[in-house]
Amino acid sequence: MSDLANMSLAKLIQHFSDEDKCRETLKNLRWPGGEVCCPRCGDCSISWISTREQWDCNGCRYRFSLTSGTIFDNTKIPLWKWFVAAYLMVESKKGISAAQVGRTLDVSYPTAWHLCHRIREAMDDDDDLHRALLGGIVEIDETWVGGHQAGKGMGPYSTTNKTIVVGAVSRNGKARLEVVEDRKRRTLYGFIRRNVSPDSTVYTDDFTSYRTLGQHFARHETVHHQVKEWVHGDIHTNGVENVWSLLKRSIMGTFHKISTKHLDRYLDELEYRFNNRDNPFMFRDVLVRLLDGRALRYHDLTA
Repeated sequence: MSDLANMSLAKLIQHFSDEDKCRETLKNLRWPGGEVCCPRCGDCSISWISTREQWDCNGCRYRFSLTSGTIFDNTKIPLWKWFVAAYLMVESKKGISAAQVGRTLDVSYPTAWHLCHRIREAMDDDDDLHRALLGGIVEIDETWVGGHQAGKGMGPYSTTNKTIVVGAVSRNGKARLEVVEDRKRRTLYGFIRRNVSPDSTVYTDDFTSYRTLGQHFARHETVHHQVKEWVHGDIHTNGVENVWSLLKRSIMGTFHKISTKHLDRYLDELEYRFNNRDNPFMFRDVLVRLLDGRALRYHDLTA
């Protein structure tokens, strides 16, 4: 669907000004071949029930609508508001707050907060069967996310009340981010093995947990941050440091605070936006993920 490439706000308003246009787009994305098929059994022999706006499968007799089995199922939010929220989230380099989404869409803060988290959930590609390992030159680093706790260490390197995030960024532009419990070698190696190909060259700082990476990957080089060495030839971790800069500017400037419970979902959003920054169909691809994604109930978010 070429009309969904390089989406702008003006194009969004023009193409999705009413529910019928949104529904037609979702129909084309869900069944790109043009033939509607049963989401339960796959049978394409179906009948349209106009009074209920549903299809009836002639094979298994399952009745389904355009949004059955998708994140949009039973939503009370108009589809055009879903489209605007998804666009704002993929196009805002440092993210957009639920408060701003609420003001823009004229919905309550809890509704906007739930809406944003459902879109973030769809951006998660951890279960994607085609998720490739990072290769080539891969930079690896970890950072602390969180604020200070009064009276419990106010220095710049205080780790009280903070959460550890580890990241890997390949020189071809892809990133992987994850919340971890600690910085022990076993924990960091687990993340690296899940996300980095063994034939890669890995660059890190001189943190002790990384010292034996050369035994597991094609090559391992370090920069010695403790003696203020940031670059040695092409050896550096500036790529992953740039991702940390994006993350922390989004927290300080947009979200202001993020709970540890939901941090992984914010990382999914940042990772998806970073990895697709050159993708002209990023907005369309998020809509496809919303059609394929699982429902995320408000009760589960707040439990």
